[in-house]
Amino acid sequence: METTTYEGGSVFSAIFGTGFIIFCLAVAVFFIICLWKIFEKAGQEGWKAIIPIYNVYVLTQIIGKPWYWVILMCIPYVGIIWGIWATNLLSKSFGKTEGFTVGLILLGIVFYPILAFDRTIVYKGPAGDPTRFNNVNEDLNSIGKTA
Repeated sequence: METTTYEGGSVFSAIFGTGFIIFCLAVAVFFIICLWKIFEKAGQEGWKAIIPIYNVYVLTQIIGKPWYWVILMCIPYVGIIWGIWATNLLSKSFGKTEGFTVGLILLGIVFYPILAFDRTIVYKGPAGDPTRFNNVNEDLNSIGKTA
């Protein structure tokens, strides 16, 4: 009969791994709550924040960009640039500067809750201009036309 040796490291790994998964889930739920509040501040329904891909589409409406920006997100490398640009436009939509954008990118765990829960921060319109892109389709229809 073969005897099995007990390795204490595997128990530690299992506990650490489970703790890490619980931590990651808690952070994800926290960010969903923040995005929910940001959507509500921008006049959208909060539940739209929990639907993958659709929440990116709603974000493009909030920042005043056309629907095809969602497709750009899926292209390698372009998606990174899109994300930075969209974050900057989101920041401007709430009256913040590029410095706040850097905070959203590098310290999102701090700056997204500020954007979501600070009552002094209000939605100013797409990219901070309330008259810009009142209708998202207006952007597509205005391509090639001069004012």
